[in-house]
Order: sequence, then C-alpha cells, then structure tokens
Amino acid sequence: MKKWRTISKKLFVFSLLFILVSGTFSLPAFAESITLTESGGWSESAYIKWKPVDNAVSYNVYVKPASAGDSSYTQIDDMLIREYPSYWRADAVGLTAGQYIMKVEAILSNGSKESAASDALFVSAHDRTGFAFSSDSTFGSGSGAYEENGTLKDGAQVIYITPDTAKTVTLDVIVNKSGKLQTATGIGEILSLRQKGYDETPLAIRFIGQTSKNDMSGQLNSNGYLQVKGKSSYAEMNMTLEGIGEDATAYGWGILVRNCGNVEIRNLGIMLFPDDGISLDTNNCNVWIHNNDIFYGTAGSDADQAKGDGSADIKKSSTYVTFSYNHFWDSGKSSLCGLSETKDFFVTYHHNWFDHSDSRHPRIRLGSIHIYNNYYDGNAKYGVGITSGGSAFVESNYFRSCKYPMMSSLQGTDALGKGTFSGEDGGIIKAFDNKIENAASLIYANSDNGTTDGDPTSFDAYLASKRNETVPGSYKTLSGNTVYNNFDTLKDIGVSASDVDDVDAVVQVVTSRSGRMNKGDFTWEFDNSVDDTSYSVNSALMAKIKSYKSELVSIGSSNTLTKDLSIRE
Repeated sequence: MKKWRTISKKLFVFSLLFILVSGTFSLPAFAESITLTESGGWSESAYIKWKPVDNAVSYNVYVKPASAGDSSYTQIDDMLIREYPSYWRADAVGLTAGQYIMKVEAILSNGSKESAASDALFVSAHDRTGFAFSSDSTFGSGSGAYEENGTLKDGAQVIYITPDTAKTVTLDVIVNKSGKLQTATGIGEILSLRQKGYDETPLAIRFIGQTSKNDMSGQLNSNGYLQVKGKSSYAEMNMTLEGIGEDATAYGWGILVRNCGNVEIRNLGIMLFPDDGISLDTNNCNVWIHNNDIFYGTAGSDADQAKGDGSADIKKSSTYVTFSYNHFWDSGKSSLCGLSETKDFFVTYHHNWFDHSDSRHPRIRLGSIHIYNNYYDGNAKYGVGITSGGSAFVESNYFRSCKYPMMSSLQGTDALGKGTFSGEDGGIIKAFDNKIENAASLIYANSDNGTTDGDPTSFDAYLASKRNETVPGSYKTLSGNTVYNNFDTLKDIGVSASDVDDVDAVVQVVTSRSGRMNKGDFTWEFDNSVDDTSYSVNSALMAKIKSYKSELVSIGSSNTLTKDLSIRE
C-alpha cells in the first residue's frame, strides 16, 4: 500500500507538469486588489484616486449618499474617469450638499471584478449669492444647467469637450419652431445652432484637461473666443460651462458671452487668452462666474496690456452678474465693470482673490456694485476704482498692501496725482467693516480713520458705521455732482448679513476656496517684498504659464484616447 501511494504521487506530479507544459491547463490568476490613494469632497462634487490595477481592462465608478444602502449606487459617466502617470481619478459632479461614498470597480482580464470604496466624503454647496440670484432679476438665478441644490435640471444635456472631442462632439439641437432637430458637430456649431433661440434645453458643457487654441481650431470666432451668444438681448440659455477636476484649462483662447440669460462659468483655468479672458459683452443677465483661475493673457499693443487686457470684464448693458471665488494671478487689469453704459446695472464681486493683480478690482462706470469679502493681496496700483456716477458698497474686504484701496475719479487720492480714470466724472463708495493694512493713501469723507484726516468734499469713500446705513445726499462727487444711490438698502442685492464672512476670516476662506477645485494644478509663490509693488510682468511666472502642460494621459476607463460622448439625461 505504501509503495502504491508513492507511485501515485509520482504519477500525479508527472501528469501535472505535462499538462502545464502542454498548455492544456493554467492556474487561475491572482486577483489584484484596488489601492485607493486619495478621495475628497468639494463644492457639489467629489473625487477618488487609485493606483492602476495591472490586470484591469476597465473601471467603473459609482457614488451614493453615505447613509444609503448599496443598491443606491449610481454609476458616473465614463468620461469622468481619467488616467494620469501614476494613478487614476474619477469625479462625481452635480451632487447636493451632504456626505457621499464613492466606489471603484476594476474589471479584470479574466472577467472577474474587484472593488474598493471610500470613507464618507463631505460635499458642500456652492455659495449662490449676489445679484445673479436677486429676486429683482429676470431669471432669479445664474445656475445655468443646474438646480439651486446643485443637481442637473430635468432633461439637461451633457457634452464633454476634450482636446480630441472639441471638433467632433455632436449634439442634436432644436432649430425651428416646429421642433426640428439638427445634428451639430463641434462645440462651435453646437453654440451657433443654439444661438437661433429655439432650444432652451439646459446644457452642461464639461471641459476635461488642457484644451488649446489648436484643439479648438474652427470652433472659435475670428478674435479667438468661444462665443456663447443668444438670439437677442437677455435670451434664456440655461447653460453651464464647467471644468472637471483640478486641471481643466482653456489655453490660448477666451470666452465671450453676449445676449445671454442664466449662464454659469466655473472651475476653469484660463491662460494666454486674447484681449479678455472672460468677456460679458452686451445685454447679458443672471450670469455667474465663479471658481476660476485667471492667469496672464496674450500681450496687447498698448504698454498697459503686457499681461493681456481684461481678465474678466462686464460691459454694455450686462446686469445681475456675480463674480465669486475667482483667483486672479497677477492680472494687469482684473475687471472692467461698465463700458458704453446708458442705465444703471447691478454686479456683485465676492470672495475673489486678487493675488498681486495691479488694478481694476473692479473699475466701475455708472453701475451699482456690491463688493464684499474679497482678498486684495499686494496690489501695485489700486483696488476699487469708480467713475461716471457709479455707486459701490465695499464691505468686509481685506486689503493687504493694496496701494490705493478705494479711489473715485478726480477727487481724494486720485486728485493727488495726474488722474487715473481718463478724466471721467467720479462716483461714490460706501465703505463698511473693511480691514486695511499698509495703504499709501485712503481719505474718508466723514472720518479721520484713513491714512490722513477726513475731507467731506474731496474723498475716496464714505465710512459707514452700520451695514444698512444710508449715505446722506450732502456727500457728492467733485466732478459730476452725483450722490450715492443707496441701492444696497433699497434693492434685493442677493446677499443677507449672515452671508457675509467676518473680515478676519476673509484671508483663510478666500485662499482656501477660490480658484479651481483644490486650488487647481498650478502652483506659484509670489515674493511679497518685490511683487507687492511691481506691476511688471513676472517673467518667471510667464515662463511657467507658457510651458504649462497637463499631466492627463487618457480619458475614459479603458486606457483609450478620449471619446466623443453626448448624453441627454
């Protein structure tokens, strides 16, 4: 018996070796587990990263509320899954505020699956305040394709724009009163057909990765802008242009918005744009520009356009606009607010980081402008400038080494020099609860708390002791003889006192939340000892912008190049 057992073992081993060598049998592959490396929540979105799985052929990614069961997982779009040199990443967007769990599922080469889930991720709501959300406005919102809770509107369309799909993405657009559909190819034709005004379907245009001017060839207008245009003044567009993740970048082109109502632009980096980065030019309303990184533009022909012209401008009867949580990187002219205006208009600037930008924060003509909780961080020329009978409520901002925090044309600080604002009439600023450090000049109308004694006739601003204080009509501009219109106490400005952060919290809130998701993929440290007072182009910063390349390798879960994808949800 013992001898037979020994012979049997030898026969078994011999047979096994024969089978393996002959290829008629193979041992099962060992399943490789998924290693999650990072996950987190942001404003109405969440993300997850993981190490590549060697024998994975594709990935699926899901999201669910943290308190819900596994049957509540919803699969995200394949285009939201991207490959980078050492990791994969997926973003879930359009989430309401709350806690969520994301799950990654790897499809292995042998057909089996491995999965891993994140811990609970906290997702916050975007800050929907300011004139874009005023009840006095035409549409009452600037949320574009999204509901006020952050989810896509019913029936919303979603298209993905990448370096590979900008020219090939397709969408069926309604082109006449009878509802005829025409298939548009390329983002330029899609927007052109939407301009006919028959299709008001909510549309989310999602940008992924670094999309260059060459990638957008044939999609831009003759001046190098992606043009979002309505059929006529203040046409309802219900449109959102949004970047996905931390590295969505418009590289070498800008965005022009005209005749539009209810448009949102968010989470984009804008580099080396022509003339203006974002231009709200002519008859727009309920527009919300937020969480963008705006860098240097292309140098213009004038000496003061070395950094580009306007980073984010609003003009020609555009109104009920909110600029919020944007990061301006050493801009020369951050924001012109008013050009060729014939009537009052309403704009809010809040929680923007004017990071060593030089001037126009904003530069106001005529309008009623609310400016609160912005961080003025080393501004070589001036902060807020007002002309042409405008009224500005400047509230709870932090001015650090801003040379002239507030100026009105031809009076106060502006009258000490040759004049900054082309000889235009002045306007009135109402200042309340601002923190000002290291200003060269600030003259109040009714207080000695500026850099010099107050002057009731030639002043930069009226200093209010209460938020709802009205400015007496006895304070008038030297040039133009206009008064403050007290719009902030008479209109729905879309901001309540509880929406305003304490001025001592502004630096922390703005520097942590402005710009793209998680501060984007571009880093730079300014030297305050030099850059606070310099308005020249920072040559090292410009060189880094010009050499910028996204690290994105591929888009979609199957290790393939980017895909043309249109979805109607």
